[in-house]
Amino acid sequence: MKPAEPAAPGGAADDAGHLMILYRGPLSSCDYDCSYCPFAKRRDDPERLRADRIALERFTGWVAGRDHPVSVLFTPWGEGLVRSWYRRAMVELSHLPHVRRVAIQSNFSCRPDWLAEADLGTLALWVTYHPSQITYERFREKCRDLVSRGVRFSVGIVGLPEHLEYARRLRADLPDRVYLWVNAAEGRLYTDAEAAEWTAVDPLFRYSRTPHRSAGRACRTGDSVISVDGDGTVRRCHFVPAVLGNLYDGTFRPRTRPCPLAVCDCHIGYVHLEPTGLYDVFAGGILERIPRDR
Repeated sequence: MKPAEPAAPGGAADDAGHLMILYRGPLSSCDYDCSYCPFAKRRDDPERLRADRIALERFTGWVAGRDHPVSVLFTPWGEGLVRSWYRRAMVELSHLPHVRRVAIQSNFSCRPDWLAEADLGTLALWVTYHPSQITYERFREKCRDLVSRGVRFSVGIVGLPEHLEYARRLRADLPDRVYLWVNAAEGRLYTDAEAAEWTAVDPLFRYSRTPHRSAGRACRTGDSVISVDGDGTVRRCHFVPAVLGNLYDGTFRPRTRPCPLAVCDCHIGYVHLEPTGLYDVFAGGILERIPRDR
């Protein structure tokens, strides 16, 4: 087993040549039907699924051929781990000596058996609990199973009023070392009293509560952090459409650029925004959303 990603100030991304990649292929289907998600119960046709598998295998092959440190966070539209090729990619990448971390955003509705094949010193999970889709007791047992296997993971929930009691129960039932995060619901303005209730569950909720001013501010995206789609198109992050080149034809070159957007309101974006100081907060767990003290 490889040693875990170092928890030094700034995290492993401070290492020379270390590239963090947010990968999102064509997959856009999910087995859940959450009311707040545009991809709920969406089905991909066989052609799209085949294209997604081929694109992911190409990306995995590219990572395998690198001679510098790489970390990967899979951020699919929909649910990836119900597809065998995502599970296989997670396992394969976890064993590569130059891969520091491989993580995925997931509802973890899949069976956990495949984790036995992975290097758990490298693999991590970013798991979201959706109370309308799975019973509390079943989800809690899934988390307990991950703990018993020694899997590194964070777990979270969307900050809707009807989710508050579930979040409180989860925080009480999870080991202290498992970070429970709360995502502010899109478009929702929280009163100070409401924010205080969520902060009691997640002390870092303040970072999610309101968008971060980002225009002209220093951000690591486009340099040590990039977004890559199924065709290899590189953008600085998922939220800035400007193309920076292609991963596979050598046209992309890392370059420091200030953020062009007025605000950034998603964790996978603003965690890389330097004024937030979140590289110190999440040192050693940038991609999987685990603070340095966990």
